[in-house]
Amino acid sequence: MTDDSSDDRLTVAFVPGVTLTKWTRAWAERRPDVPLTVAETSEAEQVAVLRDGRAQLGFVRLPVDADGLHVIPLYREVAVAVAAKDHAIAAADSLTLADLEGETVRTGSDFGPDDFDLVAAGVGILVVPHSIARLQSRKDLVSRPVTDAAETRIAVVWRAEPGSDLTASRIEEFIGIVRGRTARSSRSTPAESPQAPAKLRQGTNQSKAKRPAQSRGAAFAQQRKNAAARKKHRPH
Repeated sequence: MTDDSSDDRLTVAFVPGVTLTKWTRAWAERRPDVPLTVAETSEAEQVAVLRDGRAQLGFVRLPVDADGLHVIPLYREVAVAVAAKDHAIAAADSLTLADLEGETVRTGSDFGPDDFDLVAAGVGILVVPHSIARLQSRKDLVSRPVTDAAETRIAVVWRAEPGSDLTASRIEEFIGIVRGRTARSSRSTPAESPQAPAKLRQGTNQSKAKRPAQSRGAAFAQQRKNAAARKKHRPH
């Protein structure tokens, strides 16, 4: 990854296991005038690339030192155990940490192909986020979810002082895409709260449902009133 802090592009860094496709595609459709550069970075460098300006946004694996950064957690990753394909865990649908007692287990997320090569050769077991295991999906490996292992979290992060107003505006626009904001929605849209749109729709539907019933009731009362008036003034 090279240093590119100019305002003519937006650079997004991401750690292994994160898939950016839906967001980068939306950006390309919405802002074809602003080039978007994406670059994979290691967990060891995931914050450094933001602080030194190599990237303006980063998709990181928590926890991180958040001093001077904005952090928005996005989703959680379940942990899976990865072993050689003929290992006993292949017979289970899921595991607990107790099932792995007596095994040589390494836990983490910053593992590369060499680590998985060792596991495929029968040297120990890795407990990693599911997205990392998926990256290393191979016929000589098997993975099973570990139900009581700690989950990890993915977050989007950027500097609290990102530089120019133009850069800050582009960061905010990309964050809006990540959070599901449409091109037509304003920055104050209620979509900031995932439950807000449903509540608003529910309230609108309820009010629409009540109005016809009230109108029918009022009309019926008026009809009765008119009928009574006609009867009163009808000649005997």
